[in-house]
Amino acid sequence: MDNAVKQTSKHEAILNEETLKDTIEDLRELIEQKLDSFILNILINLHSADIAEVLHYLSTDERRYIFSLLPKDVASEVLTELEGPFIDELLENLNPKQISEVLTEMDSDDAADIISELPEQLAENVLSKINKEDREEVRELLTHHSETAGGLMAKEFVAVNQENTVDEAIQEIRKKAEEVEDIYNVYAVDDNDRLVGEIPLKKLILARPGARVKDVMDTEVISVHTGMDQEEVARIVKKYDLVSVPVVDSEGRLTGRITIDDVVDVIEDEASEDMTMMAGITETDIPETSLFKVSRARLPWLLVAFGGEIISGYLMSRFQASIAQLLSVVFFVPLIMAVGGNVGNQAAVVVIRGLATGEIALADTRRRLFHEFFVAFINGLFLATLIFSISSLWLKNSKQGFVIGLSLIIIVENAAFMGAVIPFILKKLGIDPAVATSPFITTSNDIFGLFIYFSLITLFLKFF
Repeated sequence: MDNAVKQTSKHEAILNEETLKDTIEDLRELIEQKLDSFILNILINLHSADIAEVLHYLSTDERRYIFSLLPKDVASEVLTELEGPFIDELLENLNPKQISEVLTEMDSDDAADIISELPEQLAENVLSKINKEDREEVRELLTHHSETAGGLMAKEFVAVNQENTVDEAIQEIRKKAEEVEDIYNVYAVDDNDRLVGEIPLKKLILARPGARVKDVMDTEVISVHTGMDQEEVARIVKKYDLVSVPVVDSEGRLTGRITIDDVVDVIEDEASEDMTMMAGITETDIPETSLFKVSRARLPWLLVAFGGEIISGYLMSRFQASIAQLLSVVFFVPLIMAVGGNVGNQAAVVVIRGLATGEIALADTRRRLFHEFFVAFINGLFLATLIFSISSLWLKNSKQGFVIGLSLIIIVENAAFMGAVIPFILKKLGIDPAVATSPFITTSNDIFGLFIYFSLITLFLKFF
């Protein structure tokens, strides 16, 4: 889409924690007094990312007021820096024409992301007010899943026919200078728009003007398919140190490109998603302001933990006779549950990270399981020796210490096995392995741990 040429001479201040606080206080005073020109004087020197950060700390009315003052090109950049709930909040105050004017200033991928979150009727009204070329680009992007290369790519890129000259390629760059904000490579295509090569910008500038593109281009081009998952795209960009990567369809035709800034966003989003899933919450918790929405998002995971611990309590009640005969075994229940949960999480995190970074593949399942098994055995043996010594000195009962130590080794092995194998199973099924460290898995480790512990205590009770 059309992009206004940035004023490179403009000095952009960088906000730190101290200046951020001062800026927010100044803006609040100016908003109260409706001094619009002074507000703009402050904002004009800030980067769009800093303006977005400032908006984050303001009230809803203050955010809307400031956003209404921003020029359309600045407003579009600020929107791309904001989280979903804040975008929805700001767009609620705009009519379809105003929204379309802001979106027209964005790259096609950013515009498609925002339109995809609008109600269907509003999205159609907004699209109808965008020029035909941009509208078709956005509609094409909306046909792809948001977490694939097709949903991630932008339609702004520079491509020339391989039969063109270097001078013609440079003319094409000048022609698209306003549309394509950052140009790293010029892509070469054949008569059917199939990607056949690329020319880095430096190589193009240094080439002889009359030379054919096909004679100076690099034919070994790393590209991604429109249906490729965004995590795999990020892995490829990281592996080959790319700043941009072309996107092709099933027939090899060039359809878009993905730049490094979008890949960084993917890496951050995926890491954030994994962390929130491990904690049993959703990503919307962080930017969401509604207490009831946050509560509703977290409650299901708490109910899973609640149900699991009820089962754990029921299991303990089934061993009531054993507990009554040897009450001291209850003293070690917190230790058994904590150690089992930690070992399971350690194994799961190692495997999940390895699968996410490509350091561990599905083919490594057996090797990784053996590795975690022996690591768990060494740690379990060490902890079992400690618990044996503590039980012998504290409770004056070495036989009980032996059984508790034995149960600890088995529980640690079980937890390590579950923590290591479940991410592989989920990956094989096409499910995000980060689920493996959710409260569901932690709770299941508690259940199995208690069952193993009290079963062994009951089995060896007659020897105490």
